[in-house]
Amino acid sequence: MQQRVASALATLAPVTDELGALFASAGEELALVGGPVRDAMLGRLHDDLDFATSARPDTTERLLKGWGDTTWGMGREFGTIGARKGEYHVEVTTYRSEAYDASSRKPTVDFGDTLTGDLGRRDFTVNAMAVTLPGNTVEDPFGGVVDLAHGLLRTPGTPEDSFSDDPLRMMRAARFAAQLGFSVAPEVVEAMRAMAGRIEIVSAERVRDELVKLVRAPYPRRGLTLLVETGLADHVLPELPALALEHDEHHRHKDVYQHTLTVLEQAIALEDRLPGGGPDFVSRFAALMHDVGKPRTRKFQDDGTVTFHHHDVVGAKMTRKRMKALRFSNDEIAAVTKLVELHLRFHGYGSGEWTDSAVRRYVRDAGDQLDRLHVLTRADCTTRNKRKADRLRRTYDDIESRIERLAEEEELASVRPDLDGNQIMTLLGLKPGRDVGAAYHHLLELRMDHGPMSEEDATAALLAWWEERKRADGA
Repeated sequence: MQQRVASALATLAPVTDELGALFASAGEELALVGGPVRDAMLGRLHDDLDFATSARPDTTERLLKGWGDTTWGMGREFGTIGARKGEYHVEVTTYRSEAYDASSRKPTVDFGDTLTGDLGRRDFTVNAMAVTLPGNTVEDPFGGVVDLAHGLLRTPGTPEDSFSDDPLRMMRAARFAAQLGFSVAPEVVEAMRAMAGRIEIVSAERVRDELVKLVRAPYPRRGLTLLVETGLADHVLPELPALALEHDEHHRHKDVYQHTLTVLEQAIALEDRLPGGGPDFVSRFAALMHDVGKPRTRKFQDDGTVTFHHHDVVGAKMTRKRMKALRFSNDEIAAVTKLVELHLRFHGYGSGEWTDSAVRRYVRDAGDQLDRLHVLTRADCTTRNKRKADRLRRTYDDIESRIERLAEEEELASVRPDLDGNQIMTLLGLKPGRDVGAAYHHLLELRMDHGPMSEEDATAALLAWWEERKRADGA
């Protein structure tokens, strides 16, 4: 680890050496802290660097203005001044301590005077290490190096004090377990379990941001399992623990909770099919939420089986409600809920009986989420029956090849009627209104059913529909 730190600091020297000398010349202390130090010990490099200093914000801002390409002070109330120089993004924060009172959603901030005091307020020992500058001396007052070597998350002080100061740290424990693949110390898990309800005082936006980082991490199953086992998920994502439906000897259905986590992992394994690759939050969160409608739609049958009719529609509504509560953007909500609502559509395909019309509608309904729907649908197969799994894979291969063929022939991604709105109004002598919309919809349905039509055929079909509509209205 010492060699890794030395190598990382050599790479960062243009920034760390300059800043260390700059603050020292002003009579102030400066140290590289937190994630960059931890990741340096893991052999990872950062261009986002966090520093702690004895300097107050006004002094920090003055020093950074003379050094950086740009500076900003949006975090001033928390003691943080930011700067950018070249490719490096730097945040320098005054030594501080912070805590929540019993009802506040925002921490109160008091500036401190020592590096050790500042490190002691941090979330976990692996994030409570520093490298003082200049001189590049490692400071590790809480045993973070040993915990890092053992892959263990512990708090610098008691976990109860840490989580009382900032309840979001419980979410961060799950997130770091997912990001680093680390275990969480038993006393930390027990404190999370005992204090889970305190997460309610943290803003939805902060909870959402931690959840996104967890889901996008390399090992999200670790973090999600920890949220469920400690009861935190009951407060931040209650739909997930609700999937752990009780089983009995008379009713047969797969473990929906474990199935969901497996679908998530299989979706991650398929992310190379997506245009942007991964990690892809929308695809992963849709996998996590795709079956949340099952508990509300479960029905027991006389033959011992269990049904979950319409759980796709119910699940989409539940997903929308949860994502709104967590303050996700409208675009993210629309994308995830569309995938949840459509995740069963493929199973109506049977062994390949869909008409071209049905394939067109599948593509139209999926819209810009088609690639993600392919991933989710394939990931949703968790059967241990190899013959069944192979059959489902071959069937989906077939529908994808048909989509590709029709896309080449008909530009499926932008399916529109063969006449536009202006042509419709001219042919029927109409002004903009409901009749034009109805005509447009009729031609779109024809396009879906029969594929592209010539302008002559589309015109004849429109006029015939219009005459029939007028006769019906007259009747």
